[in-house]
Amino acid sequence: MDNSNPSTIAVTINGETREVPEGLTVKDLLAHLDLHERMVVVEKNREIVRREDYGGVGVDEGDAFELVHFVGGG
Repeated sequence: MDNSNPSTIAVTINGETREVPEGLTVKDLLAHLDLHERMVVVEKNREIVRREDYGGVGVDEGDAFELVHFVGGG
């Protein structure tokens, strides 16, 4: 077995199945997706994740996420 490639898991993000590295937290997931955690509201499996909990909430195989982006303007 080749251990040079990290294991991935399948999750659903905004209705689209994506492969992401195994062992991420919500905070890590946002970084992996190049999203700033202060500009996104995260729903995991139909429950809102509080921003202060992003670093402690794991991302598991089969999880479904909805990510809502805030856009500034005027």
